[in-house]
Amino acid sequence: MSIPARGKRSRGRASLPPAARTRQTERARATRRKLLDAAKRIFAQDGFEAARLEDIAAGAGYTRGAFYANFKSKEDIFFALFEEWVGERIESLTDAVRRHSDPVKKLVALRTHYAELATDRRLVLISMEFKQFALRHPEAHARLRGRHRRIRASFAELFSEIMGALGKTIPITYPAASACLGAVSQGLLLEHLLDNKTLSDGDVHQVLGLFFDSIFSNCTPAGSPAGGGTT
Repeated sequence: MSIPARGKRSRGRASLPPAARTRQTERARATRRKLLDAAKRIFAQDGFEAARLEDIAAGAGYTRGAFYANFKSKEDIFFALFEEWVGERIESLTDAVRRHSDPVKKLVALRTHYAELATDRRLVLISMEFKQFALRHPEAHARLRGRHRRIRASFAELFSEIMGALGKTIPITYPAASACLGAVSQGLLLEHLLDNKTLSDGDVHQVLGLFFDSIFSNCTPAGSPAGGGTT
């Protein structure tokens, strides 16, 4: 009885020597990386909705087949970029905060990091456009909302750790604080890009710092009924 072609391919991959499998894995990772980098460029250039899969694949030097071997859809590659971007932000913030043992210095490091947040402007703009897209498409909306809740939970855990060490809490919940900090940062960045003479980089950083202070300096003792905390 003949073996189906699919079975032959599977057996062929399984029988590859370790060095060949390593090279194959490295090539697959390199292909995925090139597609992600091309998507970032194309989304920034054309916008999320106008971007075409063919252009993303061609920008990476591949065909549509290579795209679909790595991602299910344009939304799927956006989420891969989004997860990568957020992961880098969380890692950077955690490293900045955990260099210090004093909770006061941790809070200062958190403020400094936030005030300098608006740096990767292409991804911020892509994210803002995708939010509008998601509001019109229920499946994408649910997926994005779930991602945001997990991300905010990560930031909330860090906020709670610092404020708990200070014996204080803030007037709103920590996930709400994370959402507000992100929203103000994105709004200011958009206005700066629209008119950077009226709203300079320095103005953006100053206002972000002041907004941070309005949340984290308006503290109450932990356990106070007036505190928001994690609930």
